[in-house]
Amino acid sequence: MTTTPRIAIIGAGPGGLVCARILQQHGLTPVVYDLDASPTARNQGGTLDMHPDSGQNALRAAGLLNEFLTLARPEGQQLRLVGRDGRVLFDAAPPEADPEAGNPEIDRGQLRGLLLDSLKPDTVRWGHQLTRVASLGDGGTHRLHFIDGTTVEADLVIGADGAWSKVRRLLSDAVPVYTGVTFVEAGLDDADTRHPQLADLAGDGTMLALDNNQGVIAQRSSGGHIRIYLGMRTDEDWHRQAALDLTDATAVREALLQEFTGWSPELLGFITDTDTGYINRPLYALPVPHTWHHTPGVTLLGDAAHLMSPFSGQGANLAMLDGADLARAVIRHHTIDDAITAYEDVLLPRSVEAAEGAAEGIDGAFAPDSADQTLAHMTQRP
Repeated sequence: MTTTPRIAIIGAGPGGLVCARILQQHGLTPVVYDLDASPTARNQGGTLDMHPDSGQNALRAAGLLNEFLTLARPEGQQLRLVGRDGRVLFDAAPPEADPEAGNPEIDRGQLRGLLLDSLKPDTVRWGHQLTRVASLGDGGTHRLHFIDGTTVEADLVIGADGAWSKVRRLLSDAVPVYTGVTFVEAGLDDADTRHPQLADLAGDGTMLALDNNQGVIAQRSSGGHIRIYLGMRTDEDWHRQAALDLTDATAVREALLQEFTGWSPELLGFITDTDTGYINRPLYALPVPHTWHHTPGVTLLGDAAHLMSPFSGQGANLAMLDGADLARAVIRHHTIDDAITAYEDVLLPRSVEAAEGAAEGIDGAFAPDSADQTLAHMTQRP
């Protein structure tokens, strides 16, 4: 670069933060804008498995792989399939010898903290909710407008602002569509002490109980917490059709017990014994393929570019790889335009392939014969 570009990253998720970290390592000065009031304004969610060729690749490029391995939980890779009767059908133990082997787990909050701590002070501007982005018509410069009335100009705008990205509107008319599956999230605190039977059934990683378009998923986090996802193939407004108040935990519990009639008492414990309320989470995805024509001065990464169901297992990993690849492209090319072109030549085909796999994954996991399909997939030989 002959001049230092003004780089604005919208969204302080893993992909945007990885991008900022690598750019800073090479003398650039990106600024990250996030709508949250602070880094602790909301819960960051469950746990992530970091794949060697994507998430770990990005962390290595950011100089943070060793720090990640210190925090990671290799035992969290355990994957268990359970029948609706509570019988364990498949149990894959994690690798024991090499902490870098496989896809070690890390809590989302821990990963975000690691990335935030690696950035220079004031890199992230909290409480900056983007309202719109306007092209200034001079070779890719854009003006960002925030809800508090402030504006910023940038030579490169990176949309890392998730499923409902405002930056994406500059590139694409695509909007997320409902996948047909809704998760209702709950949780167990201090599970090993307070809920030992459920903790034992959940194991050290992820437990899947899938059958007939429904699922009970339990995912171990650090600190003895187990996050629960109660999945249903149902209408997006299922709760409104049932006249259900989602803030009424007792009513939600009773509705879920009706939905999961016939499941074993052990699995129903993940509905009845929760320590938290219930959060309704319909799952959305962008149309496949989602592509766009090159636009000077702006591009996307992560869910803004390729929102897909969590059954890809690649969402955060791809977002981080996107961020690393984009940063490396900016560093290696003489102009922002060349960097965006090179990055999108890699990003777009990779995104389409991953999104197709994610669509197949959720269709198989929430199907009439989902238990049989999942068991066949887990036990197939390479």
